[in-house]
Amino acid sequence: MENQNIIYGINGSVVTVKNSRSFSMMEMVYVGNERLVGEVIGITDQFITIQVYEETTGLRPGEPIYGTGSPMNVTLGPGIIDNIFDGIERPLKRVAEQSGAFIARGSNVSALDENRLWDVTIKVHEGDQLKGGDIYAECPETTIITHKCMVPPLLSGIVKKVVGNGKYKVNDTILELEDQHGEIHKLTLCQKWPIRTPRPVSERLQTKVPLITGQRVIDTLFPISKGGTAAIPGGFGTGKTMTQHQLAKWCDADIIIYVGCGERGNEMCQVLDEFSALMDPKSGRPMTDRTVLIANTSNMPVAAREASIYTGITLAEYYRDMGYHVAIMADSTSRWAEALREISGRLEEMPAEEGFPAYLPSRLSEFYERAGMVKNLNNTDGSITIIGAVSPQGSDFSEPVTQNTKRFTRCFWALDKALAYARHYPAINWTQSYSEYFSDLDPWYEKNLGKEFLKYRVQVNRILQEESQLMEIVKLIGSDVLPDDQKLIIEIARLIRVGFLQQNAFHAEDTYVPLEKQKRMMEVILHLYKKSKQLVTASVPISVIKQTGLFDKIVKMKYDIPNNKLEIFDNYINEIDEALSAILES
Repeated sequence: MENQNIIYGINGSVVTVKNSRSFSMMEMVYVGNERLVGEVIGITDQFITIQVYEETTGLRPGEPIYGTGSPMNVTLGPGIIDNIFDGIERPLKRVAEQSGAFIARGSNVSALDENRLWDVTIKVHEGDQLKGGDIYAECPETTIITHKCMVPPLLSGIVKKVVGNGKYKVNDTILELEDQHGEIHKLTLCQKWPIRTPRPVSERLQTKVPLITGQRVIDTLFPISKGGTAAIPGGFGTGKTMTQHQLAKWCDADIIIYVGCGERGNEMCQVLDEFSALMDPKSGRPMTDRTVLIANTSNMPVAAREASIYTGITLAEYYRDMGYHVAIMADSTSRWAEALREISGRLEEMPAEEGFPAYLPSRLSEFYERAGMVKNLNNTDGSITIIGAVSPQGSDFSEPVTQNTKRFTRCFWALDKALAYARHYPAINWTQSYSEYFSDLDPWYEKNLGKEFLKYRVQVNRILQEESQLMEIVKLIGSDVLPDDQKLIIEIARLIRVGFLQQNAFHAEDTYVPLEKQKRMMEVILHLYKKSKQLVTASVPISVIKQTGLFDKIVKMKYDIPNNKLEIFDNYINEIDEALSAILES
């Protein structure tokens, strides 16, 4: 009988097969003589539709298609960290060794190094009863991260045979497990998992601990929890990638997964260069020792861009299952949505708003819902925090991707073009941004930093809101007609904006600021406000208070006070008291 599994039609990255009954929905397939990686995304009585994750140039009707019998999956095991993959988990360093700077089509390189020996410590014995998620072996993956090999989530049974401690390759059999049906399963150091299926957990927990980033505007005004979700929307040049770089470098997650989804190639090169040169503040080792990069740049096949987000979140879930706190940076989900739109157009689906497919909201929710703080199957706690950049065209936050992302994230860090062009970084607009994690996180802040921190945050927010209203009046009639108490609010708000919210990523003391220093900085600014307000009430002109030079000095305290010498803040408070008391006495 003639083989029916041949290409019938080709439309960009979409390939059709006619009159075939060989494939199942979401099955991974190999397309054409070069065996390009693809996935079945549609089945009718006449046609099977396949999405190809590689460049289809030169593909012809009549070429064969080979099924694998399994869904699109990734290989999970030691060797993922300190590696850079493309959107379908091909290691780019090893691909480059094989085919040069550009990925050859049909490049068949295993995701993990199959020849590397790992120093494995066995954690179980013969006769032990194991269930899904249980750890049966450990090996040091990098100097910072210990890799824990777990029983696949859907498997359980009794250990029939196990090797001793020693050096093994990823595909070596470590133990044999007999399930309840008497079938023997050979477990190695690695396992496979379909990228579109969330890995199961024992229980979802409430998010009660903040992800500390060292960025004042985030930690103080718009905090995110471990296991939380955040969106960073902003137009071209507002600093989305730079903000994500800062978060990736400094946040207190154990592992960072950075997905460059449809970004410019030079930005991914910058990530590589910066991360390899930067030392991790917690361990003193290079940042790459706890980082995974997934590079799917704008010139790579558009379908693989759609898969890269799922690849990244599946890797994150795997390390979460070991008990690690993982932060995933998706840069940017708009490029991912554009890939959805392009593929949807080729499939001739009915477009919804702005040409995006009608299922855009459900795809976004599928992605963001895989975040969370959880109790794993092996009773450890782990979390995935998702921080997704959004690139609305023309900084229009009313476009579909931004609006739908707002529905599924609880943190919204809106980047402002005007702030970015004024060189104010991070360019997070304090009037448009919000965080819904205050009620979850306030008990933690109160316990670790005291009630004063929460009180200072409310006061700072109030001053910024008042300034925003006053600036509307100033635009109409100028600032000279304002009474001195309102002029003082504008001055203190400028102090908060420039001295507190603005942060220098290239300054050793300012690139990362511990929470205790953030609290003391607010204390000094608000103390100056309180004392100045007393003078203004006593009819002292604001110009006289400004002549003391206190405002200029306090703007620079973020640079002048080292992060490990917070006692110097007491000198600033004393200086404010002395200088303003002297004015009152005179």
